[in-house]
Amino acid sequence: MDSKNGSMESSPPGTPLIEYRNVTVCRGERVALDNLSLSIGIGEHVAILGPNGSGKSTLIKTITRECYPKLIPGSYLKILGRQHWNIFALRSLLGIVTNDLLARCTRDFSGREIVVSGFFSSVGIWPHHRVTPEMGAKAHRAMAALDVLHLADRRMSQLSSGEARRILIARALVHDPKSLVFDEPTTSLDLHATYELRRILRRIAAAGTGIIMVTHDLADIIPEIERVILLSSGRVYADGPKDELLTSETLSRLFGGRFEVVRKDGYYHLW
Repeated sequence: MDSKNGSMESSPPGTPLIEYRNVTVCRGERVALDNLSLSIGIGEHVAILGPNGSGKSTLIKTITRECYPKLIPGSYLKILGRQHWNIFALRSLLGIVTNDLLARCTRDFSGREIVVSGFFSSVGIWPHHRVTPEMGAKAHRAMAALDVLHLADRRMSQLSSGEARRILIARALVHDPKSLVFDEPTTSLDLHATYELRRILRRIAAAGTGIIMVTHDLADIIPEIERVILLSSGRVYADGPKDELLTSETLSRLFGGRFEVVRKDGYYHLW
């Protein structure tokens, strides 16, 4: 991607979608990410798991430019091999669905307006925005794929948490991103809404869009996710296949208790 005009350039084969190298981020006086290194490939399905305070949300905020790493020699955060980019050009690479964005979007805009606003990286449609017929058609297709066309004219402030989150996923999909990034995707959802969201995530993953999921809930890790990155105190505690890492012994150490891991129908549960 050209950092001056935001255009995408081809990257060498094998270039990671996201690469952190010795990244340190402070939130006030607290070190939230501590010399963290990891990489995630294009189209890869990955879960980032850890207890509260492990640095999960800060990791996402470094991608969205809400938090910035310390300037340390040899430290960098790259997307498709580049450290500098026009943030608007990232819309075709990464779709972001976070609880912070959900809170900002719970306003007096319709579901359709929020989905279309994904083209402008805004919250809602404003007088200076020019919505083309192509944008409208793509928004319609994204809403149809998420089964939320019936919410198109409803105000976001009137929707349930599950309905609003599906609208945000449709908003993230309008650019056909290579990956979707989720931060605690089932927070505040009831059992039915949680089931529906996981079903939707499985469908998105099966269609070829990468899933990067940040969570503290083991049951959020859909069967299509094969790799797990465990975080503790801002560092990578372990990184590898989920069958090797999602064990009673490893998660008991990570979360600081005595837990039992049970697997059923491709899902893991912590007791």
